[in-house]
Amino acid sequence: MMNLEGRVAVVTGGAGHLGGAMADALAELGCAICLLDRPGSALQDRCDELGSLRKVEVAGFEVDLEQESSRASVPGLVADRLGRADILINNAAFVGDSTLKGWVVPFEEQRIDTWRRALEVNLTAAFHLSQLLSPMLRAGGKGSIVNVGSIYGVVGPDLRLYEGTAMGNPAAYAASKGGLVQMTRWLSSVLAPDVRVNCISPGGIARGQPAVFAERYVSRTPLRRMGSEEDFKGAIAFFASDLSAWVTGENLMVDGGWTVW
Repeated sequence: MMNLEGRVAVVTGGAGHLGGAMADALAELGCAICLLDRPGSALQDRCDELGSLRKVEVAGFEVDLEQESSRASVPGLVADRLGRADILINNAAFVGDSTLKGWVVPFEEQRIDTWRRALEVNLTAAFHLSQLLSPMLRAGGKGSIVNVGSIYGVVGPDLRLYEGTAMGNPAAYAASKGGLVQMTRWLSSVLAPDVRVNCISPGGIARGQPAVFAERYVSRTPLRRMGSEEDFKGAIAFFASDLSAWVTGENLMVDGGWTVW
């Protein structure tokens, strides 16, 4: 039920930490992999690493998910190189940083142009790629879309976590991830019975955040730690494979229990 040999997975944000881990989990099950990431990313290095480790076919394409025309090229690229698409992982996210204008700032200072960029990558691109690839996903007979949301698409932020740091929690990130969760439900109905659509909502992943933030975060987490990329491999394998053949429209919280209270 976990054998993915003969299937192809398209993973957005494939050069990143989480996208790379998810792609690795699927490749371990025999799935061929197509990684998409923005120009200038470490995409080719990720492809080389994964292909060497798992001995499956791995292709990588530079795609700017903020641009409709760039996204529109994806089906042709996938078909020409890999011949099919069975799994789509909408993982890429616009997360910004403290230097981006109108992003990690008080609500009153958050900018509309930055809001639009976040929604374009986090929500519109996922919608568009699902639409573009749906014919191939239907054709294979076991199509699966997995959207990657966030705990902040489900619950509001506790801004006390960020006090004394340069970190923040922009409205656009939460709104786009919340939209992705609801789009999962919508697509699961519209694309059934040919394609299953589910969502994974990660909690905080440890990536060198300030110690004071990490301590506060861990103290609020029932499992008493932040996550790692490895924590998401089981969830993605479940939703992508026949283990979840009768599961669609679900949003799985992979958050160490953060959202239980």
